[in-house]
Amino acid sequence: MRKRIRVVLASVCAFALVGAFALAGCSSNTEQQAGETQKPAEEQAKSESHEAVELQLFAANSLSKAMDAVQELYTQDHTWVTFKDTQYLSSGELNEQLAGGAYADVLISASKGKMDDAVEKGYVDEATRFDMFKNDLVMVAGEDSELAAKYADQSFTLDDLATGDYTVAVGDASVPAGNYTNQALSTVGCFIDADGKTGKDSAGTDGSYDGTPLEGKVNLQSSVGNVCKQAQSGAVDVAFVYSSDVYRFGGVKVIGVVPDDTHKNIIYPAAICKDSTQAEAANEFIEWATTNADAKKLWQEWGFELVS
Repeated sequence: MRKRIRVVLASVCAFALVGAFALAGCSSNTEQQAGETQKPAEEQAKSESHEAVELQLFAANSLSKAMDAVQELYTQDHTWVTFKDTQYLSSGELNEQLAGGAYADVLISASKGKMDDAVEKGYVDEATRFDMFKNDLVMVAGEDSELAAKYADQSFTLDDLATGDYTVAVGDASVPAGNYTNQALSTVGCFIDADGKTGKDSAGTDGSYDGTPLEGKVNLQSSVGNVCKQAQSGAVDVAFVYSSDVYRFGGVKVIGVVPDDTHKNIIYPAAICKDSTQAEAANEFIEWATTNADAKKLWQEWGFELVS
């Protein structure tokens, strides 16, 4: 009799344990499911607490890939914000668009001079202006070219270019990278400034390559992206681009870094546009883009360095 009672009790205990584990499993699954639905619910609540916002950005062409990635990251946690088709053009062309009456909430230029023009013309609110990025000017060659192999140590210099042995791609007067390039070229007699200035004192816009070692060897392009493509395709031996463009386009190798003291500092200023109807939301995005840890990583991955 006792043996039968012990068997019955053992069976009861076993069933109890199975039930307990089952309940625990259900509880765990329920908690997991709750956790999975909680975040979307919180995001929906957050989204519903804000009015829908659409932002229009005007940004220097060299920022395209990096800015697209940062905008995508931003909207994941700011679901009420959308970005209209961001305009990526040369800094001069962006100002021309604003001059023609185009609407934008934010302007990010690749040139202090072009931002000065935007301030003078009243396109942006000067009080919101700040220096957002800095960059380097480099000389690149096609990744499979002889120059890329020969100067894998990045020892190619402006003096090497001044021999006149190479064809070159440079941004035209509307492209800040081209202006910086001409400033640097003027220090080795490869660009003649209209006012006779050289290096940082030159604007790098008005001048000529005639009578220099580069006469007849310069291929002018309307964007730094097109400049990079000239080297990619082998259309020229050397191209002057930003270091970030190497990350953005690929297909090229850096063969030399242009000394900082041969050109003005490469700074990307940003400002809220005067006609913006979403100035507060635009400022919130810019603040997040320059302080959020994940956003900072994205800028770095694309070769951009925040000023602060």
